[in-house]
Amino acid sequence: MSEKLHNVLFVCTGNSARSIMAEGILNKLGAGRFKAWSAGSHPKGAVHPLAVEVLERLGMSQSDFRSKSWDEFTQPGAPELNFVFTVCDNAAGEVCPVWPAVTAHWGIYDPVAVDGSPERQRQAFNDVAQVLKRRIELMLALPEPSLASLSIQSQLNAIGKM
Repeated sequence: MSEKLHNVLFVCTGNSARSIMAEGILNKLGAGRFKAWSAGSHPKGAVHPLAVEVLERLGMSQSDFRSKSWDEFTQPGAPELNFVFTVCDNAAGEVCPVWPAVTAHWGIYDPVAVDGSPERQRQAFNDVAQVLKRRIELMLALPEPSLASLSIQSQLNAIGKM
């Protein structure tokens, strides 16, 4: 019996770092079970170079990543989403489009906003990627039947607080 493919959207304001990294990590770790995208309310239009560097280090081709508006996921023909995660507090507080999906907030600080040396900035991107990776691993560990249950909302919100 094959598992259902779950469509996931990671949302952030600029869609240049956190949501892009989450998209890449879930597509790699959840391949065959999950398909992820990312979008922003006010996309920057480009993926941050340090996000690309982190994705490359994690073994992901970054050729498909692009900064885009969440409006793309409200249009006819857009993927039917099962889960929508906000990964920044700004996007969580905005009036979002209505998606008939399970939603959860997995807020984490913005590595783009970290000042300091290039090493400090690189470390911030690596730290954020590791937190997102751990949250995604916890979600992937949930048994398939629980992904369809009503309790999944509280489980996913709890993962976002870890």
